Amino acid sequence: MSGSLTSLLSPVHPVPPDTYNLHSHPSYSRDHPVFLQLSDYFWVKNQSFYQLPYGTKGSEELLMKFLALTSSYQVPPEIERLPCRRCVVVGNGHRLRNSSLGEVINKYDVVIRLNNAPVHKYQKDSADFDLHLDNNPDSLMVLVPFKPLDIQWMKVLLNNEKRVNKGFWKIPPILWDGDPQNIRILNPYYMAVTASKILGCNETQMKKLKPKPTTGMLAITFALHFCDMVHIAGFGYPASTNKKQPIHYYETVTLKSMAVSVCNSPVTHGTSRWFHVVTFKARSRHTVRCFLLSWVLTAGI
Repeated sequence: MSGSLTSLLSPVHPVPPDTYNLHSHPSYSRDHPVFLQLSDYFWVKNQSFYQLPYGTKGSEELLMKFLALTSSYQVPPEIERLPCRRCVVVGNGHRLRNSSLGEVINKYDVVIRLNNAPVHKYQKDSADFDLHLDNNPDSLMVLVPFKPLDIQWMKVLLNNEKRVNKGFWKIPPILWDGDPQNIRILNPYYMAVTASKILGCNETQMKKLKPKPTTGMLAITFALHFCDMVHIAGFGYPASTNKKQPIHYYETVTLKSMAVSVCNSPVTHGTSRWFHVVTFKARSRHTVRCFLLSWVLTAGI
């Protein structure tokens, strides 16, 4: 296990974002930028190896238009300069309920939450403060687009253009009252690393875009890249024989009512996961916490 982890995190020379062929360069670099930048597509023509969600091949022009609307592309300096980033990835598993882990989770520098991840009414188990974006004006929303339509939809929201639901079997958000400067796009490199290193996907599978990593897999992979210490909590589905236990700590949906894919993902295709990074001053003036959350927007193929 230690050998595999060393290989996963071994440094290599920095390369432009989203141009990395993982099968030609098997080592995982910590030198990759966290977010996509306008200069990646405007000043330099970097040729991506994969399409979304593993790269940006074919989406360069759309990305350039979208990134021009956001204008900010860096990790908040309060987080970047932390000498040791202590992180916890919090899953949504039912085992989190009544765990009383909220106080422990609150002590980390970076808390990574997944999908809807409600905190209100669950502070004792997941955290002891409210993380809703409406109550955190300094929040960063970090998108993890699975196809061009996901980026196009956010561009429509930011420009207040006509909403078209075609291509989405579940109606996506129609309003977003936020500052475009607080939006980022996660470098697809992390999704590609997750598929290649964790799922063991070969080049052909990645080009066919199947299978896709779950949000939890992606979050842990990102945490291993970005953080110095990583812990996990709240992960795991109920046993396949237990059809009545809820899957998540915040709802009553069970395995019986939810189709689970090979990768333990409720949806096997057409999914866009949007992460939110929320930075917020803690009680101690020496600490700034970064919270990485996401919700799922499901789109048709």
